[in-house]
Amino acid sequence: MDGQRLSALVVMGVSGSGKTTIAAAVAARADATFLDADDFHPASNTAKMAAGTPLTDEDRWPWLTVVGDEIARRTARGERVVMACSALKRRYRDVLRRHAPTLIFAQLDGSPALLAERIGARADHFMPATLLGTQLAALEPLGPEEPGFVVGIAQPPDQVADTVVACWQDVAALAGRRARET
Repeated sequence: MDGQRLSALVVMGVSGSGKTTIAAAVAARADATFLDADDFHPASNTAKMAAGTPLTDEDRWPWLTVVGDEIARRTARGERVVMACSALKRRYRDVLRRHAPTLIFAQLDGSPALLAERIGARADHFMPATLLGTQLAALEPLGPEEPGFVVGIAQPPDQVADTVVACWQDVAALAGRRARET
């Protein structure tokens, strides 16, 4: 993979899509640092979500800035980063890209039934299943002009992670060809 162009990947999607599991597996395969954007939420955001209250954009802007700054800081010192982050809306992804312009997004996609099943099966997570509907309603899938790709999550996590790595490599190759052409 082209370390400069694709030094950072955000594994994105709604709650229950497997962002953390897949991002950690991708990071291990790509010799990258794994980070979870949930770890950067202020306590007030975590408390709101745990209480079943969706975050507002005003809640998210400072958090997204911190996440973007962390990606930029780490890539500036030569680290490859794989971050798990919901990044549900285009404008949220735009904030992250302002901090890390070469950022690529891997959107994890699954049916509402599969997502609800996964959320119901996990323990000790602050995000309740009741917020899945609001996340699905808020999700703005990657646009064709956004740097990234969509991967289905119906397969076992190892297969999904392998697919994400292969797609990331393909995007790296394409970016390298485009850079040579300009």
